[in-house]
Amino acid sequence: SGEKPDLEALWRPEFGRYMIEGTPGQPYKSTVAELTNVEENMKRRRSIVSGMLKDNEMVLSVGSYPELGSGDFLEPPHKANGQFSRSLFLPDEVINPHPRFRTLAGNIRERRGSKVAINMPIFHDVNTPSPFVDPTIPFERSLFPGDSEAKEGAALADHIYMDAMGFGMGCCCLQITLQAPNVDQARRLYDQLATIGAVMMALSASSPIFRGYLADVDCRWNVIAAAVDDRTPEERGERGLSKDLFVIPKSRYGTIDTFLGSDDGYFKPEYNDLPLVYDKEIYSHLVSSGVDDLMARHISHLFIRDPLVIFEELLNQDNSVSADHFENIQSTNWQNVRFKPPPPNSPIGWRVEFRPLEVQVTDFENAAFSVFTVLLTRALLAFGDINMYIPVTKMDINMQRAHSRDAVLNEKFYFRRSILSGGSQTSSVVGDDEGNNDEVVEMSVNEVINGSLEFVGLVPIVQMYLDSIEVEDSVRAKIDIYISFIQGRADGSIMTAAAWMRRFVRSHPAYKFDSVVSPEISYDLVVALDEIAQGKRAAPELLGSKCASS
Repeated sequence: SGEKPDLEALWRPEFGRYMIEGTPGQPYKSTVAELTNVEENMKRRRSIVSGMLKDNEMVLSVGSYPELGSGDFLEPPHKANGQFSRSLFLPDEVINPHPRFRTLAGNIRERRGSKVAINMPIFHDVNTPSPFVDPTIPFERSLFPGDSEAKEGAALADHIYMDAMGFGMGCCCLQITLQAPNVDQARRLYDQLATIGAVMMALSASSPIFRGYLADVDCRWNVIAAAVDDRTPEERGERGLSKDLFVIPKSRYGTIDTFLGSDDGYFKPEYNDLPLVYDKEIYSHLVSSGVDDLMARHISHLFIRDPLVIFEELLNQDNSVSADHFENIQSTNWQNVRFKPPPPNSPIGWRVEFRPLEVQVTDFENAAFSVFTVLLTRALLAFGDINMYIPVTKMDINMQRAHSRDAVLNEKFYFRRSILSGGSQTSSVVGDDEGNNDEVVEMSVNEVINGSLEFVGLVPIVQMYLDSIEVEDSVRAKIDIYISFIQGRADGSIMTAAAWMRRFVRSHPAYKFDSVVSPEISYDLVVALDEIAQGKRAAPELLGSKCASS
């Protein structure tokens, strides 16, 4: 219907020198028809980047580059002897040259008092040694004081060991920022979206290879959590508190620790069942200034962390016109959802960022996940009787389960047995009127997404929302292709990218069934992924049969 708007792209540097963050040049409008532009905009962005590359270069959207930190993986090669990361595997040259990023890497290591220790379980194939002790770790290197950490216990047997921020912040993902009509609706979106993060991550799994080895996980999340874990031994609970103020249970990258509540009336204090660590002085100041209890707890919890980077020229700020100091803390609390207050003196409203999704190989897949997530949030706002609250501790368990190999097929996730509170259009349509029942049960991804005899399912809710508004037939047809893809991923008829990559590696003639993804295998894998992304290689097992017609 008419010409599509000319959405220019915005580009921002990322931690990895080989990475770039792309976003639409302007926010999408609020109509459903506008969502049919998402895939086209993603294709344009890919085209813009591709047009700037050499003939032997390609742009890939993958969660984790398979050979990152494995041998001579850089062109041109560099030695892993950098002062900032001090990694046994990663040269500092992989870090973006902007001072912020190298300073981040150095400050996390210095604050922690050691290098970060990332251990992802190895995938035990038929010829993988047991126990697996990585022969590529230079245990005897003595270039930096932290070099002995690997042999002193940081590198675990039967795991893929990584020792630098770049292994986590060198991963890629798909993030979606949503603007709510007001602060209460933003709080509602924050809470409700947090509960589905693990299921959506399992559904989008695309990271089965780390440092040249097949892992027994499919997702990147725990790698990043460990890669930026700047907690000191006292904060990790390994020593009694003397210099530090708090024992902090989690890395600054992780799942949320507290719900915000909203005016929908569904929040109950028992959902916040994780003992919350927060700064009491900041909390008291906020409450005395008129901030409600739940929001004050959330903000004062963010401020148990130290700033990681401060630029001297930005040290003195007028906080009435600048939110730089707040954003410095806020932006380095990396959680599965992020609550984003409006910047001072800005027309931007209250936003929520949805962060767990793994990036997909193709623009079609990335668009499908984006569109489905947006439509689900529209349904959450339109149907006020949807209530997906579960205890925070159950969300934490879900997130760990979501990492498992083939979690989308085999894992069960805690979910509210009934998510509709009754008395409205949605509950009358599906006959579910017990949403006030707090019972939490374990469900498969398929049950959560597609529903069952006992549970309505998220896709049927999205379809009910679409049925309740006027949508042109051509728009609905395009949206239905995306929804069908999500359904296929959930029911197992369409593979995750992680499963596809694992199968590719294990089917490669050079693979020795020893968990090693050699440079030869990795090269062929990357070429295959690029061909799929460009539409040159058919992959209905990854994209579904309807993708080609989209």
